[in-house]
Amino acid sequence: MTADLIGRLRQVVGPAAVLTDPADLAGYVSDWRAAYAGPAAAVVRPGRTEEVAAVVARCAEAGVAVVPQGGNTGLCGGAVPDRSGRQVVLSLTRMRRVRDLDVANQTITVEAGAVLRSVQEAAAAAGQLFPLSLGAEGSCTIGGNLATNAGGTGVLRYGTMRDLTLGLEVVLPDGRIWNGLRGLRKDNTGYDLKQLFIGSEGTLGVITAAVLKLFPAVRSRATAWVALPNPQAAVELIGVLRELAGDRLTGFEIMSRQSVEFVLRHVTGARDPLGDRQPWYALVELSDTLPAAGLDEVIESALGEAFEKGVVVDGVVAAGPAQAAALWALREGISEAQNHEGPSLKHDVSVPVSRIPAFVARTDRALEEAVPGIRIVTYGHIGDGNLHYNLSKPEGSDDAEFRARAATLARVIYDSAGAFDGSISAEHGLGQAKREIIADYKDGHELELMRGLKRLFDPRGLMNPGKVLPG
Repeated sequence: MTADLIGRLRQVVGPAAVLTDPADLAGYVSDWRAAYAGPAAAVVRPGRTEEVAAVVARCAEAGVAVVPQGGNTGLCGGAVPDRSGRQVVLSLTRMRRVRDLDVANQTITVEAGAVLRSVQEAAAAAGQLFPLSLGAEGSCTIGGNLATNAGGTGVLRYGTMRDLTLGLEVVLPDGRIWNGLRGLRKDNTGYDLKQLFIGSEGTLGVITAAVLKLFPAVRSRATAWVALPNPQAAVELIGVLRELAGDRLTGFEIMSRQSVEFVLRHVTGARDPLGDRQPWYALVELSDTLPAAGLDEVIESALGEAFEKGVVVDGVVAAGPAQAAALWALREGISEAQNHEGPSLKHDVSVPVSRIPAFVARTDRALEEAVPGIRIVTYGHIGDGNLHYNLSKPEGSDDAEFRARAATLARVIYDSAGAFDGSISAEHGLGQAKREIIADYKDGHELELMRGLKRLFDPRGLMNPGKVLPG
């Protein structure tokens, strides 16, 4: 990194938008969990797409790698620089504008640095819904959501970011701008280039703006907390709900009792909705655009049918928005609550919904054999096959000893997912964390195709190197 390049970057974005002081870099060179960190040569904060293009072009001329970064809320180190101290972090957080909101076309065009919650609020102000919802929505950005193909709690009804995106604007690794901001639902004119960038974690280019789908605003909801004897019951309950509610089934989350125990122990105000302890729970949500859709009756009918079949042990339907929010707080508090129990080894996998019961049985058995007394915190979006398999140490055991088993325990989970035709990363991406191990779970021809795309778009390997693709 030369002083000449720093000077040229400051000419592009202004002196205040190029950070080099270590004190100013702190929030950009480490992820929010402090799990991944690396010194950066500089952090550059452009305010317009043209500035992004100029910054990328000047870094390319100098042979300096660029690390695109949004809200830096990821779990796999995908937006953190390496340890060379020679990379430039390109923060998109100044680019927050809503460029267009077209109610008739049901689209919203936003810049990559827009915080997810602000996009939700802009849609709601227009009587529309942007349905992506996840725990970090108050700080994650649309660019990051796109780079990792975020899913969240609404995938069952609305899909992932791949399904919610119509067009993109991208700065390519040589500084050219590809303007694909088309709000078209039908465009059969060749390769769908936007899908290459979604989920690529900034390794093919920098997403600077997107045209996203909107939906009619939700005007009625019904939420229920249900006790289940086992994961098989959860799969059967999904079937009952789909038959009776159709696409009004918008949320179906599953949680092990261990997950709920941690929330009840560590989250202030958390209360158990049911009296008796059960091994598994489901959080179910129906929604409709009609203000009086009779959803309480639908969900009660479905749960009654499931109870008669022995699928449901107990349950409660929220009496109003406050109770519904309290039920969702139990689900959303799991990850934070687990942190109070010592090291938390986090894994994000997916398997076909029908195979979840067998996968859970096999994986739990293998983990308990590997570490007797291990506390398994399993929860997730079972309606789309995505489970978060987080692990806490046995009570009273040593933190460092447990952390030393992290790679072995990850292998147990990933091998089990592979045995059931699953994925080792459902929605968190690969980043640094899984870039090497993915080679053991992905077909070699598929990896070579991915490497070919990388060489085509980024022949010099300057766009977020060290992420996604095995070395």
